Amino acid sequence: VEGVIPNNITFLNIFSAFACHRALPEGKLMHAHILGGGFKVDVDVGTALVIMYGKCGSLRDAHRTFDQILEQDIVLWNAMMAVYSWYGHGKEVLQLFEQLLLEGMVPDKVTFVNALSACAHHAALVEGKQMHVSIVASGFESDVVVGTALVNMYGKCGSLGDAWSAFDKMLERNVVSWN
Repeated sequence: VEGVIPNNITFLNIFSAFACHRALPEGKLMHAHILGGGFKVDVDVGTALVIMYGKCGSLRDAHRTFDQILEQDIVLWNAMMAVYSWYGHGKEVLQLFEQLLLEGMVPDKVTFVNALSACAHHAALVEGKQMHVSIVASGFESDVVVGTALVNMYGKCGSLGDAWSAFDKMLERNVVSWN
């Protein structure tokens, strides 16, 4: 549409559409276009780009974009962790978790679920137990989603007593946690 200037919402929707359709060439072209046009990629558009690149299978572009965002938030970190998790790169997920802590970011429920999933897939029981301590300190232990991720992690790591204990501490349970 002539005369209409795109804004953040426009780009969020465009990159979301490219992600849904796995349209990497078009996404890269649009990314280059907005950078060439002098548009500042903020954390919201950056997060959409990380997700788009991740869903299109370009982990290198996702991480490069992540690194270029100056004002990062926990949603961006969670997106980058999720991208690595989608492709089974648990080591990178756990490295990002450590890095975000070093940079003073405060993990939220999604952060812990991403990291616990990485621990579960790589049978990283020691790291999972360390994460459990952080979860308790954060007050998320009784949350149904985090609790289910703890049960899953302990179960996949072969620590059934810890899995049962985590399940028992959940104040609420759903179909997923029971399974």
